[in-house]
Amino acid sequence: MLLNILDSIDSFLYYPVLMVILIAAAAWFTAKTRFIQVRHFKESVRLVMEAPAEEGSMSSFQALMVSTASRVGTGNIVGVSTALCLGGPGAMFWMCIMAFFGASSAFVESTLAQIYKKRSVTTGECFGGPAYYIETALHSKAVAYLFVFFMIATYGFGFNLLCSYNLQSTFQIYSFYQPGVTPWILGGIFALLVLVCLMGGGKRIVSVTEKLVPFMGVIYVIASLIVLLVHITQLPHVIAMVLSDAFNFKAIFGGMSGSCLVYGLKRGLYSNEAGVGSAPNASASANVSHPVKQGLVQMLSVYIDTLLLCAATAIMCLSSGIAPTEELSGAPYVQQALSTVLGGFGPIFITAAMVLFAFTTLLGNLFYVDKGLTYLNDRKTPGKTFMTVFHVICSLVVLFGAVTPMNAAWDLADITMGGMTIINIPVCFLLGGTAVKALQNYERQKAEGKDPVFCAADIQMDTSDLDYWK
Repeated sequence: MLLNILDSIDSFLYYPVLMVILIAAAAWFTAKTRFIQVRHFKESVRLVMEAPAEEGSMSSFQALMVSTASRVGTGNIVGVSTALCLGGPGAMFWMCIMAFFGASSAFVESTLAQIYKKRSVTTGECFGGPAYYIETALHSKAVAYLFVFFMIATYGFGFNLLCSYNLQSTFQIYSFYQPGVTPWILGGIFALLVLVCLMGGGKRIVSVTEKLVPFMGVIYVIASLIVLLVHITQLPHVIAMVLSDAFNFKAIFGGMSGSCLVYGLKRGLYSNEAGVGSAPNASASANVSHPVKQGLVQMLSVYIDTLLLCAATAIMCLSSGIAPTEELSGAPYVQQALSTVLGGFGPIFITAAMVLFAFTTLLGNLFYVDKGLTYLNDRKTPGKTFMTVFHVICSLVVLFGAVTPMNAAWDLADITMGGMTIINIPVCFLLGGTAVKALQNYERQKAEGKDPVFCAADIQMDTSDLDYWK
């Protein structure tokens, strides 16, 4: 009964509600920024390695890695496989389309987070995100609190339940796996590792994710390319199959809620989070001379996630010659695809990749939870005792996620994430003009040969409520 209710809510939330909102936002922001994802791609790559404006503060690269840590995770393997097996090959096409246009949404939300960020009176560090620009620009604490509620529910519970389930599912192919016992053991081990890391605080999260994310991404793409090269003759067939399924409108509109379009939307949003309102919490922590710099950098996270890693998974699976079926949904499809080239090492490699992906996802998720709790505690870090208890609870979520039914795990993650998105995207619509003006200011200074420096008064902003950029 409960599973049916969750599935009904999930289906309605994504079709038609979020489908309309996300497509409209991506198209609008792309038009208003004049295809910023194309015009300033080279600039965004250059800015990644720029040093922070103040020595010792968080750099653009570090903020990018924290946001990428939550984006790049089990969704790049299991999420893509699920979309292909349940929605069809065309789901990958719609995931890439949403990522391309959604990059403009990522730019707007992260630029707004920089403009309206706050400074800690005790540590001097930067912090911010949707809750802060909702409160500061729209003067609505109630909406800000509601957003934070959904953010904590998403990253402290929904996503971590799903992440833990996805991880343990990769062990199902091994002979030692016993359905009634093994998930509890795996969940316990993973929960303990996460708890140990969390006790080190936010700086350890930044340090760990900064080192693991690039490593795991490169290795995974290399393995995907090896499979593709072995099956290179299948590539034209794969492309034709994806495009044919993507534009099979009779199949799409005949069963919209289970179509490749909706699965592409769902799993694309889960994977790259463009417009969800998560990445701005990391973006605000970066110390840059102009808000647009971090907005441009955060666009890359969407590309890294979907156009690189998700596409690598999809092409690897579809070129392997193994047809996507409902029975193979999840890790088994990817494991069998790799087995066609790597033999028995294929499943082991996917298990190792899932461990790395899941670990960095969990840490990136809980970075956002910490930011949400800080906001609720009047912009002060909660006491040590409270945080210890909360981190123990979060670790228990990881434990119980390993034994949660698959449909319930996906539905809960989709619903909580949908709650964030329904609040954040309309807010970005209302405040998007400010981000566009900041972009024009940045472009004007670049045209003059300057290293852009932002002053809110230059774009006619009221600076009375701002901590920065006066």
